[in-house]
Amino acid sequence: MKLTIIGSGYVGLTTGACFAEVGHHVMCVDNNPAKIEKLLRGEIPIYEPGLEELVTNNVSAGRLKFTTSTEEGVEYGDVVFIAVPTPPQPDGSVDLRFIEKVAREIAAVMKSYKVIVDKSTVPVKTGEKVTETIKRYAPTMEFDVVSNPEFLREGCAVEDLMKPDRIVIGANSDRAMALMQKVYAPFVAPVLVTDINSAELIKHAANSFLALKISYINAVSAICEASGADVEKVAEGIGMDKRIGRHFLNAGIGYGGSCFPKDIAAFVAISDQLGVPFTLLKEVQKINKDQLQRFIKNIRDALWVLGDKKIAVWGLTFKNNTDDIRSSVAIDLIEALVAEGAHVTAYDPKGTENAKGLPLAGQIKFADSAMDCVDGAEALIIATEWPEFKQQDFAEVKRRMVAPIVFDGRNLLHPETMKELGFTYRGIGRAQV
Repeated sequence: MKLTIIGSGYVGLTTGACFAEVGHHVMCVDNNPAKIEKLLRGEIPIYEPGLEELVTNNVSAGRLKFTTSTEEGVEYGDVVFIAVPTPPQPDGSVDLRFIEKVAREIAAVMKSYKVIVDKSTVPVKTGEKVTETIKRYAPTMEFDVVSNPEFLREGCAVEDLMKPDRIVIGANSDRAMALMQKVYAPFVAPVLVTDINSAELIKHAANSFLALKISYINAVSAICEASGADVEKVAEGIGMDKRIGRHFLNAGIGYGGSCFPKDIAAFVAISDQLGVPFTLLKEVQKINKDQLQRFIKNIRDALWVLGDKKIAVWGLTFKNNTDDIRSSVAIDLIEALVAEGAHVTAYDPKGTENAKGLPLAGQIKFADSAMDCVDGAEALIIATEWPEFKQQDFAEVKRRMVAPIVFDGRNLLHPETMKELGFTYRGIGRAQV
């Protein structure tokens, strides 16, 4: 099939590359000429494992193309996916100006029947608004609007697209559904067919539930610290129940990134607008915010005064296997430390270059390696769950530090091992050793 993806960011580029990999012919559209020029040169603007190889191979095979022209893109594809940003507004609701703009642009250049697919994460009833907009500007054209939410985890996005848990297609027309089923025919996964509104709700409800699991175990971690229990063992025991599962029951310093905070705020705003306040999710947000503050308090209690302390921080991205620092709790943590006068040196395997563009960058130092980061440090904080942090020579880490104190914000390390090596160690929901 010929497919068009409007928006060549994280979702659009990864989706386009994977569609091309299974044999479709894909044209990715973006209004940023510099980004398109980079992509045409084979330069990938984001880090995602496996993505660069997919893009390079499919461009070479002629199945993946890039353009800045919406008209060219709409003419090219039988199915047109909208994958543009949907940023949050100050009140938590979703800013849909980019969706509306693309809908108008599609209407202006559409010359034949198209299936218009909302791939961006949007609030319920957005499909109705997209339909109204296209009808307004192209009243004589035939088209259908479909909701096809993405369920991508940064760091695993290629795998999630190539081997999805499920494919959700929300459509109100048999003609559109037939084309969408043809799009996904190469993928072996259960397909859930729904109306458009249900499909839109599934995405927000799924992300909100995952965030709820994270906040739940973080709330439990506070009880574990107060009682002397081990949250890792508690999570293991909970997760062995097949009705619950172990995934997303990892205590830490809170969730971040470009999806969970935004999607939960949007779901809260949507529910308020519909007159059905989702108070449970408001508590999820509060627990997440409090978790970082509790962690910082533990650091403050142990070090007494943070001012003029040299603190090493491992991790800048919101999670491992990505260079994404958007809404990263690690960045929020560093900002809090700097505000109290700490001298922070930070290291991240992939996120350093992005972090250097933050206003905060001038107030911290960036190390070239995890080991260089701890030179002369009076404390080490693990803020992101990169596997390489577990693999460090901690005897050498101790030798390089002024004081062997570790605050493990992701419970990567074993307390007893750290104790044997002579560290003062404090994790999340675990007894201090």
